Amino acid sequence: MTDPPHPRIVVRPPEPGGGRRVYVGTTSLGLAHNAADLLEFLRRAGLDPDEVRLEDPAIEWRGGGPDVWSPSAE
Repeated sequence: MTDPPHPRIVVRPPEPGGGRRVYVGTTSLGLAHNAADLLEFLRRAGLDPDEVRLEDPAIEWRGGGPDVWSPSAE
């Protein structure tokens, strides 16, 4: 029996004041200001941060990749 797929992780574009909203499925996890914040949110959602790869196709990056956390960094 295979494990069920993980819910889709969406990292929204940077907000005007900085940071990016993070969703797992339709649930908002909060506003991440860096990759460490993102990994903490995912840990709280039950994912193992040691197993999460920021380049994983299960993470949908909108408005820039994992190096973009503020609008000016785009």
